[in-house]
Amino acid sequence: MTTDQRLTTRAALLRSFDVAPDLGRGLKLTLGLAFLGTALQIVVPIFLQQVIDHEILGSTEIDPGSITRRGLLALGFVLVAMAARRWSLTRLVVSSASGLAQLRLVTFRKLHRLSLLELQAERRGALVARVTSDIQTIQQFMEWGGMGMILGSAQVAFALVAMFVYQWQLAFVVLAGVVIYTVLIVVFQQFLGRAHDRVREKVSDSLAATGEAISGLPTVRAYGIEDSVRKRVDHTLDSQFVAEVRTAILGAGLFSSAELFAGSLTAIVVGVGVVYGGDWGLSAGSLIAFLFLVNLLIEPIQRLVETLDQAQSAGAGLRKILGVLDTPVTIPDPVDGTVLPDRPLGVVFEGVTFAYPDGPNILEDVTVSIPPGQRVAVVGETGSGKTTFAKLATRLLVPDEGRISIGKVPVDTVPFASLRSKVAFVPQEGFLFDGTIADNVRYGKPDAADDEIRAAFVELGLRDWSEGLVEGVATHVGERGGNLSAGERQLVALARAWIARPNLLVLDEATSAVDPALEVQIRQAIERLTEGRTSVTIAHRLSTAEASERILVFDQGRIVQDGHHATLVAVEGVYASLHEDWEGSVGTSQTPIGP
Repeated sequence: MTTDQRLTTRAALLRSFDVAPDLGRGLKLTLGLAFLGTALQIVVPIFLQQVIDHEILGSTEIDPGSITRRGLLALGFVLVAMAARRWSLTRLVVSSASGLAQLRLVTFRKLHRLSLLELQAERRGALVARVTSDIQTIQQFMEWGGMGMILGSAQVAFALVAMFVYQWQLAFVVLAGVVIYTVLIVVFQQFLGRAHDRVREKVSDSLAATGEAISGLPTVRAYGIEDSVRKRVDHTLDSQFVAEVRTAILGAGLFSSAELFAGSLTAIVVGVGVVYGGDWGLSAGSLIAFLFLVNLLIEPIQRLVETLDQAQSAGAGLRKILGVLDTPVTIPDPVDGTVLPDRPLGVVFEGVTFAYPDGPNILEDVTVSIPPGQRVAVVGETGSGKTTFAKLATRLLVPDEGRISIGKVPVDTVPFASLRSKVAFVPQEGFLFDGTIADNVRYGKPDAADDEIRAAFVELGLRDWSEGLVEGVATHVGERGGNLSAGERQLVALARAWIARPNLLVLDEATSAVDPALEVQIRQAIERLTEGRTSVTIAHRLSTAEASERILVFDQGRIVQDGHHATLVAVEGVYASLHEDWEGSVGTSQTPIGP
């Protein structure tokens, strides 16, 4: 998820206007106000020159009233300039906040449209950084540095124009200095841009490492690996620190060069003006006004140089975000496709082959038909392709070859809204969001009332468990469901699937890590959940396969056996071997046959 690192900050910013139109809304008026406020500042040196040449040096008697009138008029222009610049700044802050909120939403929605393979290729912390720290970096630049660059550029341009009006020879001296310094800055900012790209990468690394260390805290403590995890986090934080320090040193050097440029240019203007000013017809007032214009030019250049460091940081973050937005969606949503019928749905695989990127085939030429209403168990050794088969059936993955149909409709023509409302997938580890049990069940049916949610637990035979909780369905599950055990999280996930009333149910059975009492409840809930609807269950225990109507046996990515338990166990083959191994472990731990 990367975009071309050669993409300049300016080009990336122009791209962002297309992605988040609010960023550019009303920009012409905002810039017009900024330019007006900047142009009116040039009035002060003009009034100063007029007072010196005509009131002080050009007259034998000073007229305080005339000087006061000129001063008040200059003050009026300054106040109008201040009001215009303040209005433009306010408009920019509002449009930036709105546009970047829009950009954050667009990025977040794009992440949800990407396939599991694309998301798994990125670390979780890096993805979080795209919609948090990267956006914040851009916001800081847009709200403050961006306006500084706009006003500064305008002020430099107006100051140069005024200089040529006063004394074109001396203006050429200033222009030459500005051009030379600009060329040096353009070269230097390329190094600074790469440095900020490295900083954004290190920030992603540190977010990923710290996030993983926090979410995996129970495992870290259970295995006593605090030191190794701490070393890993320390390493990523140290790497981020080193990258930020190196970038800060480059930025400080750039800012210091602006101070050197300012002092040198002022000294050159004074020297050239004093030596050659008389020959060029430069009056004292004009020279002083010219020095004021030089100051008006130097100040924004210093500000521009300082802002350039912030711009490079924002550009690095923006390139990361555009990398996400440029990632092609490999599983598009066919909005105008065919909706699934509201009845038990059959599933048909025709010559399906699938491989993960740069890997061997996980499934190869799989052809199978599951009729509506049938309860099917899928068994096989670890790595045989069972879970991949389930994800393909729910279109969480798409096949490299072959075709999959649900309810006689090609699955790639079914809109996601229809697919997710008719097909439910319950993974091996039920993921819960921070909130109450009712909140999490309600993801299966957003408009479900609490009474309907309580009824779901009753219908699944889980009334004693749900009512045995201190706050019932109002019990808070904690982040990632951390307040509940693995088995309890699975019960909530089953209730979520139940309340969705799917016509096709795909379950990755999870009973290997739960206590016996909960295992019985989970099995009973699954039995009720699958009754009367098509179900495909990844069976980790062969007791699940024994109770199913049909068993598909996978081995090395192929379906090698297909039939009922009694038939398969009576013949020599993969299933009989798995069953024999399972029977040998029933008396002890009932070891599952693998994920």
